[in-house]
Amino acid sequence: MREISYAEAINEALRQIIAKNTRAFLIGQGVTSPWYVGNTTVGLIDRFGPGRIIDTPISENSVTGVALGAALAGLHPIVCFPRMDFMYYAMDQIANHIANWHYMFGGQLSVPLTLWAIINRGGEQAAQHSQALQAVFAHIPGLKVVLPSTPYDAKGLLVASVEENNPVVYIDDRWLYKHVGEVPEELYSVQIGKGEVRREGKDATVVATSFMVQEAIRASEILDKEGIGVEVLDLRSLKPLDEDLLFGSVKKTRRLVVADGGWKTFGVTAEISARIAESEAFTLLKAPIIRVALPDAPAPASSVLEKVYYPRAEKIVTAVRKVVEM
Repeated sequence: MREISYAEAINEALRQIIAKNTRAFLIGQGVTSPWYVGNTTVGLIDRFGPGRIIDTPISENSVTGVALGAALAGLHPIVCFPRMDFMYYAMDQIANHIANWHYMFGGQLSVPLTLWAIINRGGEQAAQHSQALQAVFAHIPGLKVVLPSTPYDAKGLLVASVEENNPVVYIDDRWLYKHVGEVPEELYSVQIGKGEVRREGKDATVVATSFMVQEAIRASEILDKEGIGVEVLDLRSLKPLDEDLLFGSVKKTRRLVVADGGWKTFGVTAEISARIAESEAFTLLKAPIIRVALPDAPAPASSVLEKVYYPRAEKIVTAVRKVVEM
């Protein structure tokens, strides 16, 4: 099977989705500009034209409202947010309308809309351009939330998101764009709500999301040389969450580290820890759960501070060593 990059996988998914589904279109700020979205949309405007690849002014609330109206009319919009920080401007549309219409109309109306959110941080972009807000959207009833960590899932989960009959927040991370992996040429989907074991181990479980999955794999390779077997779980989907996979792994290893690129307090790592605490797996733990996440502070604008602020494989290694030694 051929290998392509994460960004190329997104591009291929968009091209195949829009070619196959005459109701699908891409709309958002900078969707024709590599400066905004990398090479994820290269060539789309030339193939499909401005009627289906719609580059918009900077007005997240308005653009999201337009997409909502189109979805209610039966189209399948993909709304691009080149920096998910600015989804806050569209929060009224997302939380009060998009997430609720299906329920408020007694299930008789659907909102087949994909909210493509890009985590775009590092490079001294500072607090207003560096936020990973997956926990915010996972908290809202009516939204599904997915975070692919591999090129295969980047394509398959985007296809699955557009195929859904209700809203999905599809979150990618630009730190993954150059990551290369095997991706089928044909159109395929990855089931939303199913996680994946990326690496098997017996001594500790590391549950991770998005970019932190790759860091967890790096950490497991380091620890393997020390004789510590780490089982790496890629959640792939936050909502719905694959509890069977999570509980099964924790029951097996009896130790847990949770790694996420968002903030620690009230975040994804807190939710995963709480799910374990409410399950029978909790009684089998040999050590307290350790969470690896961002500190409760805005992102710094200094490259030196960024190296401290963003957790990498080394922090996961330290956390695993600690739970194994307890």
